[in-house]
Amino acid sequence: MRACRREPVPYTPVWLMRQAGRYMREYREVREKTTFLELCKNPGLAAEVTVTAVERLGVDAAIIFADILLILEPLGLRLEFSKGDGPVIHNPVRSGVDVERLRELEDPAALDFVFEAIKHTRQALPGNLPLIGFSGAPFTLASYAIEGGHSNTFAKTKALMYGHPEAWHRLCEKLSSVVSNYLVAQIEAGVDAVQVFDSWVGVLSAADYREFALPHTRPLFDAVKKRVPTIHFGTGTAAILEELREAGGDVIGVDWRIPIDEAWTRIGADRGVQGNLDPTLLLGPPARMLQQTDSVLARIGNRPGHIFNLGHGILPSTPVEHVQMLAQYVHSASRRH
Repeated sequence: MRACRREPVPYTPVWLMRQAGRYMREYREVREKTTFLELCKNPGLAAEVTVTAVERLGVDAAIIFADILLILEPLGLRLEFSKGDGPVIHNPVRSGVDVERLRELEDPAALDFVFEAIKHTRQALPGNLPLIGFSGAPFTLASYAIEGGHSNTFAKTKALMYGHPEAWHRLCEKLSSVVSNYLVAQIEAGVDAVQVFDSWVGVLSAADYREFALPHTRPLFDAVKKRVPTIHFGTGTAAILEELREAGGDVIGVDWRIPIDEAWTRIGADRGVQGNLDPTLLLGPPARMLQQTDSVLARIGNRPGHIFNLGHGILPSTPVEHVQMLAQYVHSASRRH
């Protein structure tokens, strides 16, 4: 929390995206008994995997176990997480008519299971350990809704965005309103900070970001401003760091494609940064992983406001011992730096 506020800290705090996931034996044991969606909707189990990850890894924050796409179901989109294929939306948005059929959702009560999981997790965590809440950003949520799942080209998304801008903006306005209420409700349930995941926004140019994404992302940060610290995350965003800063966030996520000190210079001294280790380094020799960790910390120096993280989530084949080693090393090495 002090790092989010750019206050001095005795060592660099660390948490890792997808720190509760398939690479961990305890998580796999839970998943053998339930589907991913059922796990997300079971507050007790969601709290269990959240807390277990923190205890096993020795990290400095928990992030509630959920998924950014859960918010699409109450809008009327039929969501399924299929084995091997990931999320599938069976009635994707492809036209202005589809946008208008989406339900309005001023009250996020349909996601009460997330708020209950937050309450369970907060009770189980030590009082001094922050709990992070999160949601997807309008662009990334819209891209899933339009593509019907994951995409490499985002062709359908951009076809609607460029060809039917009125429908695009109407869709993102709906999503922005829902996400704003959802984040506020998470804060009221007990999270200490929130992260906005704009995982796929790196496919946009700076000009397109300003036209099609920024007007809908900025209201999210305005809605929670000064309530709790906020983190703004994306990947492939080296070309739009200034735009992400303008959209909002006390801390801006930086992936591995740009040196973190260069990114921070562009983001500005009045914001913190999070990142920026390549997740695949955790698959290789530990010496290489720790060497790159040292490089990140050296580039930061003693400057307050850095939260160590990966540039994206932990990969399923990652050895848990490497994750534990990384967390411990960040603590010890950052004291030296």
